[in-house]
Amino acid sequence: MILGSLEQCVCSYREQRMAGLWRSYQALITRRPWTVQIITAGTLVGVGDVISQQVFERRGLANHNKIRTAKMMSIGFLFVGPVIGGWYKVLDKLVTGGTKSSAMKKMLLDQVGFAPCFLGAFLGISGMLNGLTVEQNADKLKRDYMDALISNYYLWPPVQIANFYFIPLHHRLAVVQIVAVVWNSYLSWKANKI
Repeated sequence: MILGSLEQCVCSYREQRMAGLWRSYQALITRRPWTVQIITAGTLVGVGDVISQQVFERRGLANHNKIRTAKMMSIGFLFVGPVIGGWYKVLDKLVTGGTKSSAMKKMLLDQVGFAPCFLGAFLGISGMLNGLTVEQNADKLKRDYMDALISNYYLWPPVQIANFYFIPLHHRLAVVQIVAVVWNSYLSWKANKI
């Protein structure tokens, strides 16, 4: 009986802490949406790289490549966050409204127009930061791009339809980046495999 009450107390405390963190995030994103979106994107790209190294590549903590994680985070801070955050603003101006039809149009524009370009740029920037020559980077893009794009189409269309239909503009990047922890793990693995 006492153990059950203690477990209930611990769960309640955790729920209160999570709710408090969420309220703090809401307040910050209301005051500084652009900054919070960029910090969120960079952090979660870094988390994706850590997962890639520890789960997919099984490097172990002793062999974790911290420089690689820092490079991936810099891509998140300087490229992913600003580009995707800006794209969502443009997309909301191109296709207005919150209907299912407008969500479908946004998803199609996002996946047909934006995603292929973004993915190529992401892989190219990763190659450049990893010290690949222009020729090596081009070869890597030829080898990995189509596989990454096809993988993109398995994951992102349903996520984006839900994102564009249910989620307010200032939370879209965060929602995408939460889902993208798995995607970023895959991209980090893809971008950094030899």
